[in-house]
Amino acid sequence: MKRAWTIFLKGAGMGAADAVPGVSGGTIAFITGIYAELIETIKRFGPGALSAWQQGGARRLTTHLNLRFLLPLLAGIAISLISVAHLITYLMAAQPVVLSGFFFGLVAASALVIRRDLSHWRLWHILPLLLGLISVKGLALLMPLVGLLGNESLMLVVAGAIAISAMLLPGVSGSFLLLAMGLYGTVMQAIKSLDFTVILVFGGGCALGLFGFSRLLSWLLRRFYTATLQFLIGMILGALPILWPWQELVSYRVGPQEQLIPTGHRFLLPHEYAQLTGDSAQPFIVLAAMLAGLILVLMVGRKAPPEGAQEPAHVRKKDKCDA
Repeated sequence: MKRAWTIFLKGAGMGAADAVPGVSGGTIAFITGIYAELIETIKRFGPGALSAWQQGGARRLTTHLNLRFLLPLLAGIAISLISVAHLITYLMAAQPVVLSGFFFGLVAASALVIRRDLSHWRLWHILPLLLGLISVKGLALLMPLVGLLGNESLMLVVAGAIAISAMLLPGVSGSFLLLAMGLYGTVMQAIKSLDFTVILVFGGGCALGLFGFSRLLSWLLRRFYTATLQFLIGMILGALPILWPWQELVSYRVGPQEQLIPTGHRFLLPHEYAQLTGDSAQPFIVLAAMLAGLILVLMVGRKAPPEGAQEPAHVRKKDKCDA
């Protein structure tokens, strides 16, 4: 029961993070030590589940699918998304600078937490780090192409597959990609109003994305552990500019529902932001929020060492032989 409650709270953290454009639930999963178990659990949904059912019924299936882990995690994510969606919407309107500062510190610290799991580092691992940095910007630029599909149901399916895959990647925000697709408002409103038609279509896309992407990510972590972590760190660092508290919107496009979708920002210092907007930059409050996010992640990361996120034994042996 204690572990179920702990996993529920970690799921709630993931749900809260996924509600914010620019923050990834995958980041929370990694710093709380459940990342590898999450990927491996999702990967078990496939033909093997049917075999487990045939061999041992519900008990064998429960073990095979790791439902004692997955069910409390999903409950935490779902309840957090429904409840936190209202709070996040309010804070994004009332205190956007302070909220951005908190998540800036949180995401920056997560790169340090992931960095502790790197071993057998090689010079060529700079390449996946740079690739991760570039990928964040590239993904955002590609997202408007989803709007060209025309059919809203098809768009929601594709958006769900992309957004849920992003959720599995620390540093890539599914909410931010939805915003770039012009579907963030549609999905969040459906969650808040319990529009099950939209939720089910979007959820179907999420299921497809989980089925395929979890297998790819699991294979990469088994075969190229350090390089994959370097890539994830690059994506986290690439996401940091999105969360910089003091920005000026310099370019945007209009989405299919007449909403403004940011495409370019100019990053400012606090006094420049105050001069430009006429509002208080709240530098001390924002810095305190950054520090709070930083300390929170470092404390959680210290108390929750990765549960199975370490480098697989066969990879460690191989790297030592190569060395």
